[in-house]
Amino acid sequence: MTRDPTHPTSTTRPVARGGHTVPETPSSSADIAAFVAKARAMTPGKAGSGRLIFALDATLSRQPTWDMACRLQAEMFREAGAVGGLTVRLVYYRGLSECRASPWLSDTAQIARLMSRITCEGGQTQIGRVLSDARREAIASGVRAIVFVGDAMEEDVDALCATAGELGLLKVPCFMFQEGHDPAAEAAFREVARLSGGAWCRFDAGSAAQLRDLLRAAAAYAAGGREALTRLARTTSGAAALLGQMT
Repeated sequence: MTRDPTHPTSTTRPVARGGHTVPETPSSSADIAAFVAKARAMTPGKAGSGRLIFALDATLSRQPTWDMACRLQAEMFREAGAVGGLTVRLVYYRGLSECRASPWLSDTAQIARLMSRITCEGGQTQIGRVLSDARREAIASGVRAIVFVGDAMEEDVDALCATAGELGLLKVPCFMFQEGHDPAAEAAFREVARLSGGAWCRFDAGSAAQLRDLLRAAAAYAAGGREALTRLARTTSGAAALLGQMT
């Protein structure tokens, strides 16, 4: 990962001091062999307890619900705090080729401030870069789960599925939350969730409560594992939906 420049260019913008640009990482046979070797060497203690990657599509089509997502993420972090805390890496993409990742943060107010600085810009999806960043972090320091919120998929679905399968080997489930009804996005998101051991759910612009419950459930899993999600599922339909797909 390269650090943000002090003065951003037209294609890079900082999310915060110490933030990072997510590089593009084409796969190769050598990369796959190295990944498998590292995955086999991982110990059970490197499960990444409490570490969640929260990834957002910040392209222009998301603008109508962006403010809602910024508000609801605070409830997600509060839920995690109730079951043992959470450390979050905020990732977003937008524009022609901009994909940014924050440092790992545990201060929910700081995360909210970062999100409030992001504006949506037109561009193509970059889900592959999000998943590749998650794979690197999982190998380097452990990740418990990925939450992704988006409404489109404009990439090679086979490449996304290959990385999702690697995340599944690393025990990093992807919770894919889809806004709207795009069929290509649904097919891809469902498969990424399945291969990684996660779950897919849809929400609409008017279903803030539904997205809030889903985010709370994902945060509970990241902070406390399946046991925490099972407890929450007794009282929350969002948690039950995620748990049912992961079982």
